[in-house]
Order: sequence, then structure tokens, then C-alpha cells
Amino acid sequence: MENLAIVDTKLGPLAWGHEVDALGGGALQQHWTYGEIAALKGCRVRRCEVLLGSQRIAMAQVIGRRGFWLLGRGPVLAPGVSVRPVLRALARALSGALIATPEVACEGWGLFPLVTPRHHAIWDLVPDAGTLRAGLAGKWRNRLAVAERTALRVEIDRAPDWLIAAEDAQRRARGYRGPPGDFAQAWGRAEAGGLLALKATLRGAPIAGMIFLRHGSMASYHIGWTGPEGRSHHAHNLLLWRAAEILHGQGVQSLDLGDANSEEGADLMRFKLGTGAVARALGATCLVIPGQARLARS
Repeated sequence: MENLAIVDTKLGPLAWGHEVDALGGGALQQHWTYGEIAALKGCRVRRCEVLLGSQRIAMAQVIGRRGFWLLGRGPVLAPGVSVRPVLRALARALSGALIATPEVACEGWGLFPLVTPRHHAIWDLVPDAGTLRAGLAGKWRNRLAVAERTALRVEIDRAPDWLIAAEDAQRRARGYRGPPGDFAQAWGRAEAGGLLALKATLRGAPIAGMIFLRHGSMASYHIGWTGPEGRSHHAHNLLLWRAAEILHGQGVQSLDLGDANSEEGADLMRFKLGTGAVARALGATCLVIPGQARLARS
């Protein structure tokens, strides 16, 4: 058995992203740019490497707010590494309480659940377009075909401020929580080629749109909006399909479509999973009690 060591990384943004991808890829919250945007909003940011001897076995970006450290969708682990000792080692190294939502399910001594585990819909974009289309649920594929036969046009949107404003108004009207509107704009400024905005137009007028954020070998759905005409023409099916084609062409290996829990809306859950995405269980959001964490070498 050997103690785990936590060190602040000396890597820069490109090297950080490369090493995260080498460990298998990380969620949006573990991308360097996410930390940069948090820092601009006055948060503290630490990027840590977890070492077993001289071997890097995990990486974690944590955001400091009001005496707490928040670890979102992390740490990023090497294959076969157990998450609990890594979390407890991180908590020991940080001054202040650590609240973590790990990417994988975990439990045991030192982890006190605060929020029950969630599921995210993860769409594997590695297969070719024909295989991806064959993996669509029948009703989803039929609606896509209907949308493709209409007069809808889908194009990359270089100025999606209208979409951000429309989604923000929709969020306020419906009373649900979502990312702040300026986050996508900040991401686009900080991450070259990291923002993909698409709009569907009918007779020259936008009737639906979606924004996706790329982070390394992965991408995440960010926001979307559609009006009555967009819903009747199944514009979101066409937008999401075109986004998958574009991201696949850019080398993106998986697309995180977000929460896939039915209480968020059964129709929305069916829409996400109808792509062939898999509902992947995250760990419970938990308070992590520090420990002298050890990990056995295999």
C-alpha cells in the first residue's frame, strides 16, 4: 500500500487537456476553460494531479467558493483506479470542505451523500454516420426524416445572442434552473473552436436553435430553444442530428446530452435516449471527509 500525493499541476491548458484525454476524457467541469471562466467570476481554482509514487493516476479541477471546494464531475481517473481514496486524499490536501460529484458511482466511509445520484445521457459518436442513424429509436428516426423533408434549413450560427436571450426568457417563464447566458459567450471567446451554435430557419426566420460546447475529445449540450413552429417541424431532432454529424467530423468521441432523469420531464428523457445515448450513473453529490488515503499498486 502507498500513500497518494496531491500536487498542484505545472501543466498549461493544452497539456492539461491532452493528459485528461489520455486518462479517458473529462466532463465539461474538468476542462481548463471552465476553471478560467470561474476565476473571472471571482472563484478560486486549483488544478491537482494525484500521484501514486511517480505515476499520475488522477486529475481534478476544483472551484473554491465561500470556504467550500466544489469538484464537479471529477476526478478524472486512470483505468482501474478507485475513486473513494482519491476523493479523500483531495479533501485532505484542500483547506476547506470538499463537496464532490464524482463521475462514477461510489460510497463508503468518508463520503456523506447530500444529493442523490443523477444520470446523464452520453451519446457515443465514434461510429460512422450510418451506424449512428441505425442506432436511433424508430420514432426518433421517423421524426428526423420528416424534418429533413420540410423546408427547414440548418446552419451554423455565428451570432447566437438571440438564442441565448430566447432560452433565458424561456427559463424564467418556466422556472427551471440552467447555466447563465453569458457562460456560452465566455466559452466561445476563451476556447477557439469550442462553441458550436446551430439554428433552424423556416422562410428565413429562426424557429429553433442549440448550442454545444466542445472540451477535448468530448462535447456537451449547453442550451436549446424552439418555438411552436420548431416543435411542429421536429426541428430539434434535425438540429441534434446535424450537430452529431459535425462533432463526429471534428473528432469528438462522445456527446453529453445532460440530465436523463425522468422527473426532469419524461418527454425530454425519451428525446435524449432516443438518439441511442446511454444513461450513465454519476456518483451522489457528497461531502468528503479527509483521510490518509492509500491505494494498492496492482
